Amino acid sequence: MSRDRIIGARLRAIRNEKTTLSLEQAAAEAQWSPSRLSRTERGLRQVTLEEVAVLLTAYRLPVSAREEILAEMRAGSSSGWWDRALPGVPPEVGALASYEADAEALVDVSVTAIPGLLHTYETAVGVMQADGAARRDIETRWMARLRRQQILGSVSYTAFIPQDVLRLPYGGERARKVQLEHLLCAQDRGISVRIIPDHQTQVLLLHSWLWMRFPNTGPVLHIELAAGGFFLHDQDVRPYSTALDRLNKIALSQTASRTLISDLMEAP
Repeated sequence: MSRDRIIGARLRAIRNEKTTLSLEQAAAEAQWSPSRLSRTERGLRQVTLEEVAVLLTAYRLPVSAREEILAEMRAGSSSGWWDRALPGVPPEVGALASYEADAEALVDVSVTAIPGLLHTYETAVGVMQADGAARRDIETRWMARLRRQQILGSVSYTAFIPQDVLRLPYGGERARKVQLEHLLCAQDRGISVRIIPDHQTQVLLLHSWLWMRFPNTGPVLHIELAAGGFFLHDQDVRPYSTALDRLNKIALSQTASRTLISDLMEAP
């Protein structure tokens, strides 16, 4: 439902910014019931491009503006790899990839491993094995993770990583050194890598999570647990947004994080 939430939020923004219509007035113009429009704007129902066209016409947007918005939504609704279930890959990974594709900013907060969007192959295999993944599923899971990584470079991305995680040799000691070098290369590509110092007691991190920001709608949070991931919306995200503000104050700067990573690479 991630795409429906985003389309609904954009339609609500268009109504509020481009018209003076209340929800009830807009529904009447489109010959819809108010409840149908309300559910559409809140992303609680699947909306078709034809329905979007009806609303944009009811809002009296110029033809050029309508065509531009419809073209963007048509391109956004194209089938992605995440629309097809992959054997051995947890079902929520497809939903997560769909959210990531629509986001304008991603913030990863890890607890026990480097975030998957920054994994090298060896680290990913080591983490999956530690998580008990079946050997037959590892390559498929890696391909799904690699495809998710393609979003980097087209979206603002920040990773907060605890200092002690950098010392964990998932996949072996050589794999750890290669992973650290990969983090430095990520910084060179404009990706923000921030290290959370050892022994900090200002922010309690109970589990890993991914905070995602979208145009015209509130952020969504993905929580990764052993039994599978799930998503939080609306007011349930607020405590995590507050925690991010606090993490931003205590985490090392990108420059200091780079120095620390480099020192750990050189350490025996």
